[in-house]
Amino acid sequence: MINIKQIHSDEIFIVHQLAHQIWPIVYKDVITKEQIDYMLDWMYSIPTLQEEVKTGKIYYLLTENGEPMGFLGVEPNYPDADYLRIHKIYVMPECHGKGLGRVLMNKAIELAFDLDCHTIHLNVNRDNAAVDFYKHIGFQITKEENNDIGRDFLMEDYVMELKIKQEN
Repeated sequence: MINIKQIHSDEIFIVHQLAHQIWPIVYKDVITKEQIDYMLDWMYSIPTLQEEVKTGKIYYLLTENGEPMGFLGVEPNYPDADYLRIHKIYVMPECHGKGLGRVLMNKAIELAFDLDCHTIHLNVNRDNAAVDFYKHIGFQITKEENNDIGRDFLMEDYVMELKIKQEN
């Protein structure tokens, strides 16, 4: 049985644990181990995740038969009103192709409708296989970005958007 529930600061350690299981596998052929370690420390430390929850980011945990298998992190009205930003969406590599990513994406779409947002957007590494997943759902590449994240590391991303309704 698949379940999605919103998690709060006291459960955010589960996102930390999942990220540390997922990232080394998913990104091993995309970025260096050093960059993976740096980004995990930077983006997925428990204090960082807890602060994100306190400042308005919303996290959902996906479980299958009670076992944590993925997560979604979103921020309403970022960068502007009417947008829903997906900051994080990941499922365990052994679950790829089973539809769990789609379940998480459907949760984001549902939330966007509930919040009256017209667009969902995200950044994705240009070499990440997830680009094809997002295109399949209907996301379009709107631009490329190169973001210096420190220690001579660069995030080479596409910005992708999914229009879910006409802008007001």
